[in-house]
Amino acid sequence: MITVVIIDDEPLARSIVKEYLASHENINLVAECSDGFEGIKAIQQFHPDLIFLDIQMPKINGFEMLELLDKPPAVIFTTAFDEFALKAFETHAVDYLLKPFSKERFDKAIARATDLNVVQLQKEQTEKLLQQPTLAPQAERVVVKVNGKINIIPVHSIEYLEAADDYVKIHTANGTFLKNKTMSFFENTLLKEDFVRTHRSFIVNVKEVSKIEPYEKENHLAILRRGMKVPVSQSGYTKLKAVLGL
Repeated sequence: MITVVIIDDEPLARSIVKEYLASHENINLVAECSDGFEGIKAIQQFHPDLIFLDIQMPKINGFEMLELLDKPPAVIFTTAFDEFALKAFETHAVDYLLKPFSKERFDKAIARATDLNVVQLQKEQTEKLLQQPTLAPQAERVVVKVNGKINIIPVHSIEYLEAADDYVKIHTANGTFLKNKTMSFFENTLLKEDFVRTHRSFIVNVKEVSKIEPYEKENHLAILRRGMKVPVSQSGYTKLKAVLGL
C-alpha cells in the first residue's frame, strides 16, 4: 500500500485528485492540505511515499516547501506552469501533471509512481531539481527553517551571502541564516542589477555598498552600510563597478 498526501490550495484541484485516486486500490490517501505549511506538518506526521504537490501556492510555494524537508518524498507535481518551464522537470525525471489533466494522464503518472525503483529515483531527482535556478527566477524571498521555525526573508533585506561548505550564509540586519543551496544557485536566481558575486565565496547586495576600498594587490573590499567588509576579487570588482555605474 502506497501512502499519499495531496497539497494544493485549490479545493477543486484536490477533489479531482481524490476522485482519480479512488480507482487505485493500492493507494492510501492519508491527508490533504491547502498550503505548504500544512503540507510540511502532514509529511512529518505521516511520512508518505508520494505527494501530489501544487507549485503556485500562497504563503510558501511548492519548491520552497520541499526545500524545508530533510528528506523530500517522491513527488508528482500538479501545476499550471507552461511547457517551457516544464522542460526542467523532464530533464530531472520528476513527473508532473499539467492542469487541467485527464484521468488517463493521471493513471500513467500513478503507474510510474507505484514502481518502487522509480519512487526511489524520484526522491533523489527531487533534490537535484531543487537546485535548478531556472525554476525560481528573480526570487523575491528566501525561505529557511531555524529550530523548526519557518522564516521568510525578503530578498531586499539581504545584505550579503557567504559560502559555508554545503550551505550559504544569508546575512541580514536581523541575523544570519543558513540555506542548503549553492552560491551558483543564488547567483543565477537573484536579480543581477541588485546582487553581484564579488568573490567566489561572496555575493553582495549592491544597495548595501557604501564604498569600495583597495585591499592587497588588485583586490578590494566592499564596505557595507553597517560596516561589514566583503572581499572583492579582480573580476568581482569589474562586475561591481559595471552595476554601480562607476
